[in-house]
Amino acid sequence: MSVDAQTQALLDQMNAEGNPHLHELSVADARAGLKEMTLAMDAPESDISKREERSIPGPNGNIPVRIYWPQVAAQEKPLPILLLYHGGGFALGDMDTHENIARYYCRHAELIVINVDYRLSPEHKFPIGVEDCYAALCWAADNAGELKGDPERIAVTGDSAGGNLSAVMCQLTRVRGGPAIACQVLLYPVVTMALDADYVSHDQFGGGEYFLSRKDMEWLSELYFNDAEKDANDVCSSPILTKDLSGLPPALIITAGYDPLCDEGKHYADRLRDAGVAVEYVCFEGTIHGFMSFSGALDAGKEGLALVSRHLQENL
Repeated sequence: MSVDAQTQALLDQMNAEGNPHLHELSVADARAGLKEMTLAMDAPESDISKREERSIPGPNGNIPVRIYWPQVAAQEKPLPILLLYHGGGFALGDMDTHENIARYYCRHAELIVINVDYRLSPEHKFPIGVEDCYAALCWAADNAGELKGDPERIAVTGDSAGGNLSAVMCQLTRVRGGPAIACQVLLYPVVTMALDADYVSHDQFGGGEYFLSRKDMEWLSELYFNDAEKDANDVCSSPILTKDLSGLPPALIITAGYDPLCDEGKHYADRLRDAGVAVEYVCFEGTIHGFMSFSGALDAGKEGLALVSRHLQENL
């Protein structure tokens, strides 16, 4: 399948002469540029019942979170809870870049969403962000009653780096005997940080024409790790390296056909399924990495958000 017309128009805009690649920018400029682009093409703001800013305890200091309640929160029945870990290569992105996505899930899946502002690299190297995300998971389970949520119906989701962190949470809570996760929704996830990983899509779509490039991935990896060779082989950064994936939560894994990460996302879905985990795998063939953050410009992004919301409603 060729690139769909809307995605091609977006790529033409991204690849216009004079526009720098991500890895050519400073961290501050990359953060500002990603936020500007995301907010310009984000989903419309969804109406919800309430939004609240909080600061929760973590092993490396307090963690800002943003909590959203749907209109049905006035009912007496406890609601499912969704922890949202934003994407951005572990260095970029924040609660604002994923504000409207969080609101969309809150309204359309009718659940409580916790948008987690985990610490970013390079200021905070691996595994500090991982530990922030795990602390948020534990806090959500411990405080579910006060939030009017159900601790037995907690899900995790994230895109790209956030998909990585969501997959890691499912494995980490199993190892540590932490809160049970009812389902995981991984959106074009990074599941290996090894730069020598042998996936055709890395080479086929990583040249820079399709938004995310191998050079971007290498730059973000350098920012994330203190010791790249050692840390990239840790299952808390490369969850696909875990030998036994049995018993992990049911998964929805979404990829994009023109994304360098497409093949590794498919590989992780296959490995989970082979381990006996219930998996729904969907590839949006004609679009690129990050497409759900561009749902204001891409119909594929709208379809992806709707798919995630239906899946969450049906599985929580």
